[in-house]
Amino acid sequence: QVQLVESGGGLVQAGGSLRLSCAASVRTFGTYAMGWFRQAPGKEREFVAALNWRGSSTEYADSVKGRFTISRDNAKSTAYLQMNSLKPEDTAVYYCAADQWGSGSYKEELYDYWGQGTRVTVSS
Repeated sequence: QVQLVESGGGLVQAGGSLRLSCAASVRTFGTYAMGWFRQAPGKEREFVAALNWRGSSTEYADSVKGRFTISRDNAKSTAYLQMNSLKPEDTAVYYCAADQWGSGSYKEELYDYWGQGTRVTVSS
């Protein structure tokens, strides 16, 4: 069983930056693809970014390309989402997810483990 705990959310003004962290309670963290998803109020959860288990390939939603960067530190069993140039439409609860031996996909159903989420609010 893998437990994921997100942190780093908060309130930020438009144009600002935040870095989200996702700490995993597993020694084999390096074998997991990591994904970030978000759910805005009144909307379905959507894909944001993903990184394959090797750390060699990333995928981003069009809405965040060039602004968000996903990364990982296997020694710390932690994944990150650096969010720059934030916009009010980025306001959502952000979730990290893990998929062992995964390619880093936008498909939610491929992820076996999910965190509880961290809230990001971007004010205009």
